Amino acid sequence: MIGFDVFFLMMGAVMVLAMHAGFAFLEVGTVRKTAQVNALVKILADFSASTIAYFFVGYQLAYGVGFMDSAQTIVGRDGGDQGYSLVRFFFLLTFAAAVPAIISGGIAERAKFYPQFVATLILVALVYPFFEGMAWNGNHGFQAFLQDMFGVQFHDFAGSVVVHAMGGWIALGAVVMLGNRKGRFRADGRAAPMAPSNIIWLALGAWILCVGWFGFNVMSAQKLGAASGLVAVNSLMAMVGGTLAALFVSRNDPGFVHNGALAGLVAVCAGSDVMHPLGALVTGGLAGILFVFAFNLCQNRLKLDDVLGVWALHGLCGTLGGLLCGVFGQEALGGLGGVSFGAQVVGTMTGIAIAVVAGFVVYGALKATVGIRLSEEDEFSGPDLAIHKISSTPDQDLRV
Repeated sequence: MIGFDVFFLMMGAVMVLAMHAGFAFLEVGTVRKTAQVNALVKILADFSASTIAYFFVGYQLAYGVGFMDSAQTIVGRDGGDQGYSLVRFFFLLTFAAAVPAIISGGIAERAKFYPQFVATLILVALVYPFFEGMAWNGNHGFQAFLQDMFGVQFHDFAGSVVVHAMGGWIALGAVVMLGNRKGRFRADGRAAPMAPSNIIWLALGAWILCVGWFGFNVMSAQKLGAASGLVAVNSLMAMVGGTLAALFVSRNDPGFVHNGALAGLVAVCAGSDVMHPLGALVTGGLAGILFVFAFNLCQNRLKLDDVLGVWALHGLCGTLGGLLCGVFGQEALGGLGGVSFGAQVVGTMTGIAIAVVAGFVVYGALKATVGIRLSEEDEFSGPDLAIHKISSTPDQDLRV
């Protein structure tokens, strides 16, 4: 019955919606105390902007479906749809809104508020749905081309590339165009310590994301009859693989441990429906290791102030997941088959290319026109006071 599919997908949408609280608290715990309020407001405001952009433009660009008809028509009464197309929009919106939520963590503590709001509108209305439509709806003959070339299409079941790599690689452009936080690197080039404000909030954010991720992955089937326990177990195995790998490689660092779990989940999205659980475990473990090394490389060698390490976590681990889907999804390695490493390489690299160009163009244009960075004075006082005129502990501020 269509009603079961509507309810199934609505529950998935709610679980992924809850993940945005995870994005918020992960950022709240990672940034310094003067940027906690800003983190909370950004995530909710960007989700709201994403909804408007995706409802009016993005969803139609990706899938050719609009909602400007009467309510009786769009709820599907004539065809017995029971509003399935609407709840599908809701579910896929939560994916689209993850892109600015990812970017938010990279540009924390020094970005202006409303230029980022405008960037969200552009990215969710035009950039993200352009590649989403190519990968998940076959737009522009992309999947047909790969089918002809490799015999199979690009496979990204739950968005390692479409969502996470896109968000992470766009964020790279944003971070580069924005520049590093004041005082992040000393004159001799060494990174100055800027400790997270609250490991407990960081951990809570990671746990909310982990729980919601099972809706993100399992409900990507979009129909109750297509749901698979393999996706759930593969997500679980990748999560613990990423956690344990980051635990050992980072020598028990709590930030890396909690982000390691997320790295594993990012990487397994693409192939969670075709991998053997052991392949998912290896995928998660490799992603956990990659995140630790890439985060340190970014901060200590490249001198790139990506506050939450979103390029490493989402950009690189999403890329890894897109590629490993073409490895561990093979029947020879215990997978279900139907994937090609060549198609995964082309599909993944196409997504990265679009994301990199978009990141530098969108944030470069905003930087050249309205500016994207707080003034030095506002950055010193912190975005909580500079933008929102209140700190995360206003009762304590009154006693000073």
